[in-house]
Amino acid sequence: MKAIIKAAEWTLGPETAEGAPSEPMYESECTTCGESSGATDREQLPAEVWALKHTGAHPDHRTYRAIMTSFWRVSPAQGNPYRDLEAQ
Repeated sequence: MKAIIKAAEWTLGPETAEGAPSEPMYESECTTCGESSGATDREQLPAEVWALKHTGAHPDHRTYRAIMTSFWRVSPAQGNPYRDLEAQ
C-alpha cells in the first residue's frame, strides 16, 4: 500500500547510526592542481598542515578549498505517521 502524506513534520539532526562519524570531517583541496589532504575525523589541523606543506613543495599553489563534512539524518517528528511506523 502506498500513501502520500501532504503535511507531516520532520526533524533534522546529526546522524547517530552506529558507525557514523559523530564529529565533522575536515579536508583541504588545492584549487591549482586538485590534490587533497584526504579527510580526517574531528580535527582540522591535519588538513591545515597539509595545505601549508603542499605550498612549501609547490610555491605557486596558494589557494585551497576547505571542506568540512558532517552527516545529518531526517527523522519523523511527533505526530508524523512515519514515527509510529518506525516504532513498530
